[in-house]
Amino acid sequence: MDVGVTMAFQSAFNDLTDQQVYQNELEVALMAEPMGFDSVWTTEHHFTDYEMIPSPTQFLSFMAGATKRLKLGSMVIVVPWHDPYRVAAEITLLENLSGGRMILGLGRGLARAEFTRFRIPVEESRGRFNEHVTAVLDSLETGTFELDGTYVKQPASPLRPRPIRSFAGRTFFAGNSPETMPLAAKLGAGMLLIPATGWDEMIKNVRAYEEFWEIDRPGQPRPRPLAVAFTYVDKDAGRAEELARKHISNYWRSVVEHYEFAAPQRFDNVKGYEHYKSVAAAAADDTDKFVNEFVDQMIWGTPEQVIERTADLRTKIDLGHLICHFTYSSLPHEDAKASMKLFADEVLPVLHTWPVEPVVSTEELASARS
Repeated sequence: MDVGVTMAFQSAFNDLTDQQVYQNELEVALMAEPMGFDSVWTTEHHFTDYEMIPSPTQFLSFMAGATKRLKLGSMVIVVPWHDPYRVAAEITLLENLSGGRMILGLGRGLARAEFTRFRIPVEESRGRFNEHVTAVLDSLETGTFELDGTYVKQPASPLRPRPIRSFAGRTFFAGNSPETMPLAAKLGAGMLLIPATGWDEMIKNVRAYEEFWEIDRPGQPRPRPLAVAFTYVDKDAGRAEELARKHISNYWRSVVEHYEFAAPQRFDNVKGYEHYKSVAAAAADDTDKFVNEFVDQMIWGTPEQVIERTADLRTKIDLGHLICHFTYSSLPHEDAKASMKLFADEVLPVLHTWPVEPVVSTEELASARS
């Protein structure tokens, strides 16, 4: 099974300059390839210190130049915030710079503050995502972007540089909302699971997605889900639990604040986000419980416990690729590096023995480079 690392570039809990945050995160990101990890990922967020990563493709282009074999994942490009032609063009540029190493993650966004500052009504997110993502994926197969939509009208325009090869089998949608499942199946995308609602809810989404897939694509191989997990490893079980509970909970409280989960009225009458009203209601009703339940589901402990937790998750959702958060919130930089090294030394070799077809194979990379 492939295992990756993802970078958050979060500054909310540290007395560090933005540049120092970037230096620390880049140090960890550049450790991934020599330690034997298979991929590196990042998110997209703007305007605040919650996560300071406004361009996933730009960071991944840097990583493409600094590495030789790491797969490069977007987690996710938030499609409604951008001109869709530029989204497609930036993807093909990264593809060409990296020799075909990209794993494409796409999403529609959630934070009201980000939509507001981009001057885009949050109520339009679903419509924009559905319209734009269809055109983006079509263009990555044909090399020509064309869209006569409600929000954007773009005459047929070539993508240059051209796509190297198909993105089929390596395109994933953020799978937090049940409404995403039918479109993902229809377009052949897999599920990228970021457990804002807990693994039990994610499992329901995966099962619904599987049903839609069988309706739209009977008999076709289905991409295995990718899952993101906050990770901490220590040889001392007590210390592992202490640091995981402290720092992962701090991160999740920043999520509650950023997405206004403690104010369920924020989702009243917001078209396209009906699902999140129940999430926010749970957070508002008992924030401590909401946070602790999230921490309980993450992957932390001794190396043996981490392997066991990962195996359990793999069984529940037919996991195809694990993406680990080693740096987050207030976790000290040296502790994050030590945790990642211990994972690489004692957990990663075991996970690499689990038989799962990689999202991007060595043969596909060789073909893309020839």
